[in-house]
Amino acid sequence: DAGTNNEQYLHDPLYLGMRKTRPSTEELYSFVDEFVEAVQQVFPKCCIHFEDWTGVDAVHLLERYRNKYCVYNDDVQGTAGITLAGMINAAKVKGAKLRDEKYLFLGAGSAGIGLANLLCSALVAQGMALKEAQSRVYMFDINGLLEPTRTDLVDFQKPYAHKHAPTRDFVAAIESIKPTTIIGVSTIGGAFTKAVIEAMSRINERPVVLALSNPTEHAECTPEQAYSWSNGKAIYAAGVQFPPVHLNGQTFVPGQANNFYIFPAVGMAIYATQAARVTDEMFIEAAAAVADQVQPDLLKQGLLYPLQANILETEIQTAARVAKLVFDSGLARVPRPADMVAFIRSHVYKPEYAALATTTAAQAA
Repeated sequence: DAGTNNEQYLHDPLYLGMRKTRPSTEELYSFVDEFVEAVQQVFPKCCIHFEDWTGVDAVHLLERYRNKYCVYNDDVQGTAGITLAGMINAAKVKGAKLRDEKYLFLGAGSAGIGLANLLCSALVAQGMALKEAQSRVYMFDINGLLEPTRTDLVDFQKPYAHKHAPTRDFVAAIESIKPTTIIGVSTIGGAFTKAVIEAMSRINERPVVLALSNPTEHAECTPEQAYSWSNGKAIYAAGVQFPPVHLNGQTFVPGQANNFYIFPAVGMAIYATQAARVTDEMFIEAAAAVADQVQPDLLKQGLLYPLQANILETEIQTAARVAKLVFDSGLARVPRPADMVAFIRSHVYKPEYAALATTTAAQAA
């Protein structure tokens, strides 16, 4: 517990946290340095997962250690991976490719930046120059469109601040930039208004609408809104689970862009291979693996992610793909297995208590 700067909490006798102000960034980072180095000394094969760091700290701490130790941040990289999987399948539904799309984010914090960075890495892997990839990604936050004249941008936002007239009107930004995909990572419920969806529908035959904020009340729009306001044209996914939508004789099945497709699979691959590092390529491969497991008939219904009923098998197949990449990249610290899927299955935790059950049955007899 690093304390809090919330004055109400500091003086609340019922506050369970440490009632002291937070240290400076320099002092906090120095402590994290000491902790990470100590963990690596005592547990050299350990992977450290960063959870719930605030926006700037999440990005800076990940960049601080990722090339030196086996670390990752699911809030940044896992969210990016599962969203990338949805983007891949949204492009398939349209008969397009990632490189054909243009993206506008609502929200430019750590989650949005992490997604933008992974998306650009995926485009670069497909042969696109980094600058060109970044030019296809625009961002809009509480102060409007990210563009070079703004003085409030932090270093990791600047690659997505493109020359454009300043605007605080999201609909105006859509009409000017003409994105094919909008991504909501704003945590502002209802931010994708009817005007937003209608603007996207005027520009695109099949607008892609990813309302990723959660919980439910923070979703930028519901699937029913996206489908009805676009007259059934929208390709939609959310960060929370919504039921199917029936509209004009059609049934639309909204997907859930949740880290549970990516986090366990990547974590298992790291654990099984004892990977020395965690790379963007692992999350790109995980995204592709998840996307590949959605059947064509489900894609036609608008479902961008595998059925949750098959989640364990989805995780195993995804982990096997990531593990293969770890071995191919020379980052594994165990011998390469002949059968990658069987290798992953052998590491899967099985919550079985056979010995206890047998003993209890014998006692009962």
